[in-house]
Amino acid sequence: MSDKPWGGRFRERTSGAVEAYTESISFDRELYAQDIAGSQAHAAMLGRQGVISPTEADALIRGLDEVRAEIEAGRFPWRQDLEDVHMNVETRLTELVGEVGKKLHTGRSRNDQVCLDFRLYVSDSLREWMRLTRGLIAVFVRRASEHRATLLPGCTHMQPAQPVSLAHHMLAYAWMFRRDVERMRDCERRARISPLGAAALAGTTYPLDTAGVAESLGMYGAFKNSMDAVADRDFALEALFCGSVVMAHLSRVCEEIIWWANPQFGFVSLSDAHSTGSSIMPQKKNPDVAELMRGKTGRTYGNLMNLLTTLKGLPLTYNRDLQEDKVPFLDTDKTVRASLALMADMLGGIHFHAERMRKALKAGFLNATELADYLTTRGMPFREAHHVTGRAVALAEEKGVGLEDLTLEELRGLCPDIGPDVYTVLDYDTAVARRTIPGGTGPEPVNSQLKELEAWLTNP
Repeated sequence: MSDKPWGGRFRERTSGAVEAYTESISFDRELYAQDIAGSQAHAAMLGRQGVISPTEADALIRGLDEVRAEIEAGRFPWRQDLEDVHMNVETRLTELVGEVGKKLHTGRSRNDQVCLDFRLYVSDSLREWMRLTRGLIAVFVRRASEHRATLLPGCTHMQPAQPVSLAHHMLAYAWMFRRDVERMRDCERRARISPLGAAALAGTTYPLDTAGVAESLGMYGAFKNSMDAVADRDFALEALFCGSVVMAHLSRVCEEIIWWANPQFGFVSLSDAHSTGSSIMPQKKNPDVAELMRGKTGRTYGNLMNLLTTLKGLPLTYNRDLQEDKVPFLDTDKTVRASLALMADMLGGIHFHAERMRKALKAGFLNATELADYLTTRGMPFREAHHVTGRAVALAEEKGVGLEDLTLEELRGLCPDIGPDVYTVLDYDTAVARRTIPGGTGPEPVNSQLKELEAWLTNP
């Protein structure tokens, strides 16, 4: 006869191979805090509703406190034969408080229980991701504030395009990550919905207070349809997508750090704490943290595709396939937390070489657009101004100088309307300062961005 909690109708024991194949305790033990919190809320509600006595409810709640203490002290006897975190906790509870422990599962199923645990875990993770992302944004804002006057080439197609301030460049990432926070906040509100009371799939006959349980757990409400409640994993998909986008943004930062740390760019030096060396080349200082973070991004994408594929053919309602929802999320959770914290630390320790950045401005004729715009102020159609400027670039390239180094005579040979004031326009600092449009790279709009982000960080 089976000794499982569900084994009443079974005459034989589960084979060891099946137990090893179907167990989830090796990973879902990570949900112990959420499982215990959910069980305590459920027990308290059963006592309030008269399903069990208040004395029994108190005994269950105190016993669950003991279970939590054992787990956190590393003394808990995890058993693979009990399959999952729920059965492990309930079995140990019963050993501690006696027969009353068997009343804890009244009015619920492992289907709604695991969904509650997972929703709480995902919600808690999203809250931590948001906290870490705000911390990273604060570093971007701080570094931007330090480098308002530092100029570097802004690129399109990875080719020098126009001069921008380093502050503006840093703030571009700050806005990216702010969108991530907003996206995660929206996701978290859908994740933190209580499924308790849905039971296996059809609801329960017990007079449960589903709204009260949700409120006691700090959730935003209870389920609307019991079948959907136990079958839904959209909240995990959304969270995995949020994590993937965060990692995509981190990977973009990493890509630039890797390029900029190359001596051929020489825009940044990484701290020793965030670099490694070579086993054979003593001179090497490798941006391994940035490279690994860029590489781990692919894992988070894979985790999203993993769960999407698991869900795509599942009929209603609960299917054991859904046990496979936790491993991809737990892996993404670990990756996102570590990556956000490391990026904030690494970015804070980067040294920016302002002189190298400014020197690079001359390499790609980044003031060409300024000359074209200057010509349009003289009444020349932009397309013609574009053509004339292209000829000026070709001339400067042939002579091995910048546009600003061409003589007035040489420039007037291309267009007689060009005057001495052109050199003010071709100045890189002037080119940046003229971008006064809101959201532009000029000092005024950059200061406005900083103020808005600083205010948001104070009250997100």
